[in-house]
Amino acid sequence: MVLKIEKDHQRFRQIVKGRIRDDLRKFLSKGELIGKEGKHLISIPVRNIDLPHFRYGDNSQGVGTGEGDEGQAVGKGKGQGGEQQGQHLMEVDLTLDELAEILAEELKLPRIEPKGRHRITTVREKYSSLRRVGPESLRHFKRSFKEAIKRQIMTGNYDPDNPVIIPEKKDIRYRSWKEIKSPQSNALIVFMMDVSGSMGEEQKELVRLESFWIDTWLRKNYEGIESRYIVHDVNAKEVDKHTFYHLREDGGTKISSAFRTCKQLLDSHYSPEEWNIYLFHFSDGDNSSEADSRDCIKLLKDHLLPMCNMFGYCQVASAYGSGNFINVLHEHLKGHEKMLTSRVNSKDDIYDSIKTFFGKGH
Repeated sequence: MVLKIEKDHQRFRQIVKGRIRDDLRKFLSKGELIGKEGKHLISIPVRNIDLPHFRYGDNSQGVGTGEGDEGQAVGKGKGQGGEQQGQHLMEVDLTLDELAEILAEELKLPRIEPKGRHRITTVREKYSSLRRVGPESLRHFKRSFKEAIKRQIMTGNYDPDNPVIIPEKKDIRYRSWKEIKSPQSNALIVFMMDVSGSMGEEQKELVRLESFWIDTWLRKNYEGIESRYIVHDVNAKEVDKHTFYHLREDGGTKISSAFRTCKQLLDSHYSPEEWNIYLFHFSDGDNSSEADSRDCIKLLKDHLLPMCNMFGYCQVASAYGSGNFINVLHEHLKGHEKMLTSRVNSKDDIYDSIKTFFGKGH
């Protein structure tokens, strides 16, 4: 019975995953991803999924118990019943790994091959041996049974015509473990965002959704990962995650300030020989001057691109931004294998933007 229930549950989960995969573009474009993030679970609203339920047989021949006559109304409703069919909406909890698998299957994203040396080492327990003492929860029944048979054969007490095997205390074996040290491929994500006056709430919502999927996919590919956040107008500073998505400034824009702050962060804490580094910058493409844009290109060429696995620039549409910085990148860094750019004019473009960044397995 337990195995059958497990099979039914697995089949239901596959149905749910298939429905999410079919509607993935809609989840991305319409922001239907519910932001209730637990430690490892994300709640996803899924339409038109029927909950598993018991189906009872025909009870037309029977009667209920208790007071009342056959045919008597149980209760009286108020008002008129609706005629429109309701939409079934159910929240399904998925792990980040499951969500990343759906993302990879739908967008056909290749597995990322980590680069650089391994720095982080984890310790895990592996049950690979036996011992004569231990807790009952770790008793190895098969090996204990074999030890009892061996003892009876050696003492001449084994009767093949009437085998009665009764393990004694000295026959009992327990599973034992040893600590295994394994290296992890660790990665760093640096999110940089323009928070000047031209970047409004609509643009920040695009950044929030895009960065969530970036983070989800990279965490699927790396065991150890860190995220750092930099905001800038004419000056840049490192902030926490909450501030990154909610800070609003009114000043101008100097993109090179973010790149310099990022360089200082990498120089101080993250060696490219030990870390897989991913840099993402979000902006409406407005910059203070052509001179600052040239400084940005120099910082990218001489420092940031040689240190990272990938630099992704995502330009979000704004009625107040010039949108020219992406053209500067294309003019000076066109064809660079580590630089990828995308335009996100609306939530409909997030799907293709994620595929642009990770479709080549950087």
